[in-house]
Amino acid sequence: MTARAYTVAFQGVEARQVEVQCAVAPGLPAFSVVGLPDKAVSEARDRVRSAFATMSIALPSKRITINLSPADLPKEGSHFDLSIALALLAAIDIIPAEAAAETIALGELSLDGTLVPVIGALPAAMTAAEEQRTLLCPQASGAEAAWVTTANVIGAANLAEVVRHFTGQMLIAPSQPGEVSSPAAVKDLRDVRGQERAKRALEIAAAGRHHILMVGTPGSGKSMLAARLPGILPPLSPGEALQTSMIQSLCGMIEEGGINRTRPFREPHHTASMAAIVGGGRQAKPGEISLAHNGILFLDEFPEFNRAVLETLRQPIETGEVMIARANAHVKYPSRFMLVAAANPCKCGYLTDPARACSRAPICGEDYMGRISGPLMDRFDLRVEVPPVAFSDLDLPANGDSTEQVAARVAAARALQSTRFKDHSELRQNTDIEGELLEQVARPDSESRDLLRRASDRFGLTARGYHRVLRVARTIADLDGAPDIRRRDVAEALSFRLATSR
Repeated sequence: MTARAYTVAFQGVEARQVEVQCAVAPGLPAFSVVGLPDKAVSEARDRVRSAFATMSIALPSKRITINLSPADLPKEGSHFDLSIALALLAAIDIIPAEAAAETIALGELSLDGTLVPVIGALPAAMTAAEEQRTLLCPQASGAEAAWVTTANVIGAANLAEVVRHFTGQMLIAPSQPGEVSSPAAVKDLRDVRGQERAKRALEIAAAGRHHILMVGTPGSGKSMLAARLPGILPPLSPGEALQTSMIQSLCGMIEEGGINRTRPFREPHHTASMAAIVGGGRQAKPGEISLAHNGILFLDEFPEFNRAVLETLRQPIETGEVMIARANAHVKYPSRFMLVAAANPCKCGYLTDPARACSRAPICGEDYMGRISGPLMDRFDLRVEVPPVAFSDLDLPANGDSTEQVAARVAAARALQSTRFKDHSELRQNTDIEGELLEQVARPDSESRDLLRRASDRFGLTARGYHRVLRVARTIADLDGAPDIRRRDVAEALSFRLATSR
């Protein structure tokens, strides 16, 4: 007899449906799994056999073959256990075959039949909803999967509960979504003394999702400023929260099924490998740039990162996604992040201080910042110098706008952008504008155009640089609620563009 159940195989954030076919035929007793399984999937037969023995279910003395279709799609992970057990239960008439065929199952089996939570419950629920099937998963994964409200999700604690559910002895109640995680405590911008220009640059960057580079001596407050950036960004929209959570689900980062509305803030160390930053490894897992999707990627000590790693950031910055190419598959992950980089002006860090600079100044500064290639530097919309803070500023009480006040202005600017892009679903913030639309919403007047021409002639603005200046000017105008960009908006955008230029 042949029976079927369904599960999923992950390709990036996409969960592709896999048909699990189980055939019980006469022949020498055997239990084999075919269909391009990896080691974890092949070992499922031993976990299934032990779980059945715990439930006093005897396997027939026949040849049992499990086929995972499509056979040319690589199958990786232990989450295939439950679907294999479900198809086998249907093949030996323990549960109705029709019920098993209407289910997408996802879960790892312990030897005693307990269901162990697995990664990827949220993308699997999306596929179950599209295929109009019920998702069966471990109880601990049910709260995560239930965030897909269009899917019917049931979570079982063990295989015995699954059998009772499908035989009608005791139905399992549908899973309920987990709690929305409480936002972390917000760090106040008022804690940063001085650095008003850097604070202004952060506000502009947050309002339009512009990439920013901060250069300054050690201890000037670069990391402190970056740590306060999440507090001025608006919370994730429901759609963005679902996208971000799907990536986190693949990495097992969702705790107790809760979804977080706070934007991601990722800060990898400068010794991180290319696979850690971009993604990759044996199973082509998402990297830091994908985990920062819809949030912030903060790279401190920017020139200290491996040159090859930095160069791989260029394409994701432009396209908002990264393609991880492997011999047997190409996996695509979203990576629409805001790049925030911090760097010292030179190796010793005190290039601008004649009393403390090393003997190689200013050549050491040119060599150090030269580690950042021109094409990558050109992708920073805002470049700001963060000078050392005087003791007189440190001794003053906290002043300036609070995080709450700046966040309100950023939210108002982003609301204007949402209205502007309501007919363009692929656009979200000003940094995404290009082509004819950029000419429409950020058309410079004659004075602004003359200023841009003179700046281009003197400083050699590239075509990319010219367009990025217009986008930043559009964001500055949005912060003021102005319908058109003005000469002062272009002048301020140029002042941030030309700072720290080489």
